[in-house]
Amino acid sequence: MPGFFVQNFGCRATQADGAALERQLASLGLRPSDSELEADVVVLNTCTVTAAADQDARAAIRRIHRENPEARIIVTGCYAQRAPQEVASLPGVAWVVGNSHKHQIASIAAASFLQEDRRWDGVSLNQPSAENTFSPNFVSLEAIALSAPAFTLVADIFAHTELIAAPVFSGDSIAEKTRPNLKVQDGCDNRCSFCIIPSVRGQSRSMKLDRVIAEANALVGAGYREIVLSGINLGRWGRDLQPQERFEQLVRALLEHTNIQKIRISSVEPMDWSDDLIALVAGSPRVAKHAHVPLQSGSDRILRRMHRKYRPWHYAEKIRKIHEAMPEAAIGADVMTGFPGETDELFEESRSFIEHLPFTYLHVFTYSSRPGTPSAAMPDQIPVQVARERNCILRELAAEKNLAFRRRFLGKALEVITLQTDGEEWTEALSDNYLKVRVEGRHAANQILTAEITEVTDEGLAAVAQQQIAATAV
Repeated sequence: MPGFFVQNFGCRATQADGAALERQLASLGLRPSDSELEADVVVLNTCTVTAAADQDARAAIRRIHRENPEARIIVTGCYAQRAPQEVASLPGVAWVVGNSHKHQIASIAAASFLQEDRRWDGVSLNQPSAENTFSPNFVSLEAIALSAPAFTLVADIFAHTELIAAPVFSGDSIAEKTRPNLKVQDGCDNRCSFCIIPSVRGQSRSMKLDRVIAEANALVGAGYREIVLSGINLGRWGRDLQPQERFEQLVRALLEHTNIQKIRISSVEPMDWSDDLIALVAGSPRVAKHAHVPLQSGSDRILRRMHRKYRPWHYAEKIRKIHEAMPEAAIGADVMTGFPGETDELFEESRSFIEHLPFTYLHVFTYSSRPGTPSAAMPDQIPVQVARERNCILRELAAEKNLAFRRRFLGKALEVITLQTDGEEWTEALSDNYLKVRVEGRHAANQILTAEITEVTDEGLAAVAQQQIAATAV
């Protein structure tokens, strides 16, 4: 039986896309392989948010082709959507399938083995179902199979209405197996001047509420205790549905119609942290006390050049509301250094803004020019070395803030979910408020415990378990 392997690059949304591809490939009769070196078909689900992400994908393609030259490599995802001809020119690439047609990759793979490769004569693959076949307006499965190698299938992403996603039931790390992410939204209607994602992901699209609940209940049935809600612009969930809904309605419905023990919200833009959402997160013990609120810059001038939809004062007001409602919550942000026009003075404005807000961690990125974005053509591009130096300054500030946050919990009890054991002495865990915790003793993964914090370590906290917390029926 032909074997497949899906390798994902980038964000949680990409991981969820990859899980859906695995589910589709298996449903058509292909066999999951343990690695890309053993597979007959390898799907690379790429990212293109930075130049480094493109480079990682190219390196993976070259390595797989070198070490498994018989494998058929299908490249999909954001890099494939943005630069299909560039990807198709790489040795070993059999097909390039953009996000516009990602939902049809399983049919491509199955068709190639059914119609082209005589090594699999006599093997009965499941025939593609109607929902997994190509529209005749595009191309037939036979044409796909017979046109390899280097077939490219990329169309206008803004005409794309599909949303493929599946809960990530497994992954490369134990943490993924313990805390699956459930993608409920894709695409973005914002037009930030530095961001290529709308061009490769398309318009905002939401998973319907009944399907979200069904997927969440499937995760509960599989034994998971915490799920992570994810999306490209998660806070916009429901705006495209008829009738229109709001993200807080989704969270409330999950609390009412599932008995998942913990819901974690991955990242929501500041405009979408409504008073209702803040109150819902603060008021429910089943929602993790964790708010990730992308910032990008604390300089008003830079935010305007970025085409962000808020001003520093507006952002600060949201953060203070979250902190007042949940004083012990993790509050994090994405921050960029080296955006075109970021002078020393404007960087200091941003640094000072960040310093005076109650962040507990930061994800700091160095600006990466993306072809086709407005910022790529802007004057006053910042030297990479300068941007990296500023990156280090903000990382040091973030480390100081995180250490101060961790110290607040010495001697206190935190709710944690166990991830994996570290030998016989410790079990790695993650707290409700997003702190790494090493719990003394060997505990099974995927358990929610109350843990007493006994020590502040270099990267997290050490604790002893007090009790296991059982699930509560809805």
